[in-house]
Amino acid sequence: MSYQWVKSSFLAVFVLFFLGGCHYSNSKGSNYQPTSDSTVVSPAPVPVPTATPDKAIIIDDAKLVDIQSVSKNIVVDIRYATSNNFLKRKVYSEARCILRYGVAKKLAKVQEDLAKNQLGLKVYDCYRPLSVQKLMWLFKPDDRFVANPAQGSRHNRGAAVDLTLVDSNGKELEMPSDFDSFTPASHRNYSGASIQALLNRQLLDSAMQKQGFFGLSTEWWHFDASGWKNFPVMDVPFNQVKSSEH
Repeated sequence: MSYQWVKSSFLAVFVLFFLGGCHYSNSKGSNYQPTSDSTVVSPAPVPVPTATPDKAIIIDDAKLVDIQSVSKNIVVDIRYATSNNFLKRKVYSEARCILRYGVAKKLAKVQEDLAKNQLGLKVYDCYRPLSVQKLMWLFKPDDRFVANPAQGSRHNRGAAVDLTLVDSNGKELEMPSDFDSFTPASHRNYSGASIQALLNRQLLDSAMQKQGFFGLSTEWWHFDASGWKNFPVMDVPFNQVKSSEH
């Protein structure tokens, strides 16, 4: 086999390969589109900014608020703003239920849960200024029912509430005793009441405990919010707390 023959053969193969490639390229034309097996790299999508409110409303859980600004469905019957209480005199300047915002949110959740069964809450007392606590202690210095102002009450911290259950018409459900009765019937372990009253008391206990409230052994109506120790005792007048926070 001569060198000239090999050179000629190689040149012939190269020409055929080149011409075939040109024919393949031209057969696709200028409008060629890749098949489904072709790999196509798409440009990265441009992020679309999401709409955000002009101003987010954030309330500190420790801030004092009126319960009506959090839940308008809770019935308010503040007894110490009337003479219908154990002192037999009005000692609050305003009939308002004021609580720490975090506590108010939990109480609103209790109301929502009860509403599913056509029931609701009625509050008798919420935040209580320390000056009023001192007056109560002078009238009834019995720490089973009135906290010693030297340590302060959970009410003075805005983290306790006195309340009961009402039906869909706002009528109070039967309980073992009246509010602030300060008798054995007011104790949580009292069993001498009617079956219905005991069931209602248990229903209230269960609804409150579900949202982190814990009862006082001597008063079926009193509940402390979990974390109450984190709040200081206060003597802030009612008129210094705004009626609406949001």
